[in-house]
Amino acid sequence: MVTSSLRNVSRPAQAVGFGSDEVREKDPSGSADRGLPAGYLGRWAPQPPIWMEFRSWFERRELLRDVVFAGDGVPSGRGRAVLLVPGFMTGDSSLAPLRDWLDRTGYDAEHAGIRFNVRYSEAVLSRLADRLAQIHTRLRQKVTVVGHSRGGLLGKVLAHRSPRMVERVVALGAPLGDPYDLHPLTVAGVRLAQVYNLVRYLSPASVERRFLRDLEAPARVPLVSVYSRTDGIVHWEACRRPDAECIEVDGSHVGLTVNPEVYRHLARILPGS
Repeated sequence: MVTSSLRNVSRPAQAVGFGSDEVREKDPSGSADRGLPAGYLGRWAPQPPIWMEFRSWFERRELLRDVVFAGDGVPSGRGRAVLLVPGFMTGDSSLAPLRDWLDRTGYDAEHAGIRFNVRYSEAVLSRLADRLAQIHTRLRQKVTVVGHSRGGLLGKVLAHRSPRMVERVVALGAPLGDPYDLHPLTVAGVRLAQVYNLVRYLSPASVERRFLRDLEAPARVPLVSVYSRTDGIVHWEACRRPDAECIEVDGSHVGLTVNPEVYRHLARILPGS
């Protein structure tokens, strides 16, 4: 059963470092800081079996029955702006329950306008920057960016480039400290996305270099990283970094968007924006 607790909140975090030792061993030239190393296949252990990600179905069911989803005891958002960014190989629909909850609790929540998050980061960021500017202009206030997995990485870099428009970034299961510390199946998906971008858009992997530099740079707005030690996709250590408020919860990677404990933390964090 998922329980709510603030005991696992820490600041600052001890990060594993940007680019794990395993990655650097496979890429001693240091090019790991400029893109996914050619020979890197991901890391199997120590990580929960990926089939445990099916827990997300049970986590969603638990959320729908939880008082936090009904809004009981949740402070009003008072119209605060929130931009939701989906994870790798997902779209806006994956964050529909979160947007519904935010709207019902008084926030002005908007989707990013992403159907399938596989484009190279710079291409996605260009659209996100336009979306952020539209919301900022319409509401005349700074925007909190909540991103799941890759969406959290995009949110961090978006805030780095537009700090005057972003209140804070909340990343859910995002490898902010080491974007390469992933399950091998996820790395395989990244490889396929690279091929897709090269064939469809003639975009080589080298276009990610600026993005990776901005991701590694110190956060320019408050940064929150929510992670789980039982994440079957992203190694939990990779979600921690010294300039972030790191919050540990119990649950799957996919289920972080429907995890009642995550919603309780959001109910605490977002009103402070």
